[in-house]
Order: sequence, then C-alpha cells, then structure tokens
Amino acid sequence: MTGHALSRSKIKRDRTCPVSIVSIISLFLPIKLTNSMKNKNYNIALTQISLDATPEVNLKKCQEWIRKAARQGANVVCLPELYSSFYFCQSENHDYFDLAEPLHNDSYKAFSALAAELGVVLIVPFFEKRAAGLYHNSAYIIDTDGSEAGLYRKMHIPDDPSYYEKFYFTPGDIGFKAFDTKVGKIGTLICWDQWYPEGARITALQGAEVLFYPTAIGWHPHEKAQYGEKQYDAWRTVQRGHAVANGIFVAACNRVGFEKPVESSAGIEFWGASFIAGPQGEILAQASHDKEEIIIAEVDLTLMEDVRRNWPFLRDRRIDAYGDITKRFID
Repeated sequence: MTGHALSRSKIKRDRTCPVSIVSIISLFLPIKLTNSMKNKNYNIALTQISLDATPEVNLKKCQEWIRKAARQGANVVCLPELYSSFYFCQSENHDYFDLAEPLHNDSYKAFSALAAELGVVLIVPFFEKRAAGLYHNSAYIIDTDGSEAGLYRKMHIPDDPSYYEKFYFTPGDIGFKAFDTKVGKIGTLICWDQWYPEGARITALQGAEVLFYPTAIGWHPHEKAQYGEKQYDAWRTVQRGHAVANGIFVAACNRVGFEKPVESSAGIEFWGASFIAGPQGEILAQASHDKEEIIIAEVDLTLMEDVRRNWPFLRDRRIDAYGDITKRFID
C-alpha cells in the first residue's frame, strides 16, 4: 500500500475496538498538513549599505533598499548593525546615548508598516534605550503582517580599540533565540556574537533555519596592510564553520564605507563583503568590499535536510559530556 490507497477490505472491524464512520472516512481524506510540512523555500536578502550621522536619512535610505530587495524577490531582508547612525562606538561619548530609542518607537513603527506593506520579514538592528542609563544593542524581528516576531539583544559585547561597545551596551539578558515567522524559523545574533560557536549552536538547536548576523566590522587603516586579509578571512571562516557544524544557512550583513566621526579616532574602513553561506559552508552569495549592494540567496530546506542526514552532527553530539563548557576555563 502507498499513499492513501488503503483498500476498504483491509479495514477489520473489531467489536472490542469499534471503528467510527468518521475515522473510516478520514482514512480516505488528504492528511492535514502540519506547520513543518507547510514550510517552503524562501529568499533572504542582505542590504550592504553605508550609513551616516542622521537617523532620519538612514531610516529613509534603509526603507528604499528594503523595497529594492522585495522587488528582487526577497522574503526576508536584513539591515546592518545599528542601522540608524554612524558607528559611534569608535569613541566614548555620553552624548551618543541620545541616539538610542525606546522599544516600539520610531524605528519599529516605520519598519512594521513597511513589512506589512511589502509582506516581508525584516531584521532591524537598533540602539535600544531600555531605561535611564540602561542600553542595549538590539534587533527587531518583524513579521510579514507588521507584528513583532521577536526581539534580540546582543549577548557578547566587545571592548577593543575603536570598538568601545562596553561603554554603551549592557549584555543581552533574554538569551539566544530562534523566531517563528510566517516565512520560516530564523535566528538573529549580532556582530561580536558571530565569533562564538555556543550562540550559533543554541540558536540552531531551537530550530532556526538561518542564522542572521547584522554586523559593523572593518579594518583599522594602520593595520589593514599587515593584518587585514587574515582578519577578514578569519571572520568569514568562523561563520562558515557555524553553517557546517549546525547544517544551517548563515547570513552576515555588514555595512560599507569609511567612517571617522571624531578626530581622536583613526576611523574604520568597513570591509563590506556581506555573504550568505549554505549548510556545508558553501558561499551562495557574496558582496564586494567597497560597494553598496543587495545579495540574495534561497533557503533550500530540502538541501538542509539532506546535508543533516549525511552529516549528522546534531545526532552525534555527546550532550552528556559537555558540562565543562559552562566554565570560564578548565584549570
């Protein structure tokens, strides 16, 4: 027997276990699809753009680029980290806290309306003011109807030359999350998170099909000649590793251009090079180092299933032996 070609003669009536008419009829009806069976492939897009000091200008620009991506067939569109301003963390300046906004304020209202208009999922990274003196580096996940599918707060906060994020951001306290959307189940982490396999794994274990990494990363001008290629290669390699280790799609969305907001800073040359990798780490789409552009790739769920069947890393994990991972260091 295959499919629903079940002969009526095969139905055995048992007085101790009567078969109702409804249950018999149901054998001949199409199976009701579960949510997982309804899942279809979808297109994801990254908008690699330059950003300036004016939130209103950046908002309008991002809306225009999202419209472009939707016209090209994108179902999910991701913006770079801290979309609404220049990368202000190059210096420690209390005035820059004024760039932050409360939850569900201007950014949410504008992008919620746009998501509903275009019928796309949006990932909108922004500077969140949670309370007086309490700020996060966050991202909205906005569903196709304009509703909030979720919120992510950056967990790993760096403190490096020209990346003085610990001065501005409190580490996220809502954990690593995968978000159900009407398109698919996606995970969102932010920039410095992209170096940590633990965050990628935990998000993947919640069923995410794609890991998005909105990003602001680049070269210090005085380091580029000596270290630049190694730095860039390490960044791309570690994220491709997340794709391989979890059998998942990974999408890193960087900004582009040179920014030097204060004279005391040497500036940062954001290296662009946004990319989308498949579940074997293969590069599906790659942006340039120096141009504003949109890259798009398909999330092929059949491919993801096939890769995981052949490389069953999740099956073979020794979860009984990983307790020490929660220690800072094993002395």
